[in-house]
Amino acid sequence: MSDPLAHLFPPIAPRHSGMLQVDDIHTIYWEEVGNPDGIPVVFLHGGPGAGLSPQHRRFFNPDHYRVILFDQRGAGKSTPLGDVRNNTTQLLIEDIERLRTRFGIEKWLVFGGSWGSTLALAYGEAHPERCLGFVLRGIFLCTKKEIDFFLDGAEWFHPDVYDEFVEAIPQPERSNLLQAYVTRIMDPTRPYTGRPCAPGANSRAAASSCCRSRRKRRPTRWTWASAAWNRTTWPTAASSSRTS
Repeated sequence: MSDPLAHLFPPIAPRHSGMLQVDDIHTIYWEEVGNPDGIPVVFLHGGPGAGLSPQHRRFFNPDHYRVILFDQRGAGKSTPLGDVRNNTTQLLIEDIERLRTRFGIEKWLVFGGSWGSTLALAYGEAHPERCLGFVLRGIFLCTKKEIDFFLDGAEWFHPDVYDEFVEAIPQPERSNLLQAYVTRIMDPTRPYTGRPCAPGANSRAAASSCCRSRRKRRPTRWTWASAAWNRTTWPTAASSSRTS
């Protein structure tokens, strides 16, 4: 069977990996691949909450780049999994700086897709002097228009799947799905009666599909909650460019 990712570089194992405690709650997983003397790159995964995949290492020529990848707070192998305490855009930016300092890197390329592009731009605004440049894909700026489409756009493309997503929410609350889901995820006393479902974070329309999580290490509906809490923290980091 042919490799559907054959256009990427061959699979590669990390040269080093480990855990970095960033506060009293969170410890983040990191890994390093590629040439230790190569151009440094930091890889920012999507979601929020999606975590790393071995395929992410294959985006880079290992002979030319030194790549630092990490699971953001609450995601992947970072602990505690799915925890939203002390988990904001600004604190993620601080984590990126902790990693840069830990690896003794003065400046690096910042690579991010989808939510990772949002975080990359926020980091670049906070620390422009530490950025060699940016490689961004599926750019997502967390504007109200994008958030609305992220939640409701699936109805245009896959109405049957969208119906599965909204069936868990009582009819009176469906006018604000974001708030309805966040309330249930953040408040364990609120009931959730539908089957787990989350948007495909890497879908073409950012909301054209929603499905049961296939990754056992990732909590269901995590992406929806993450989008909500970062919706409130992202403008703090980006206000200067978005209002100028």
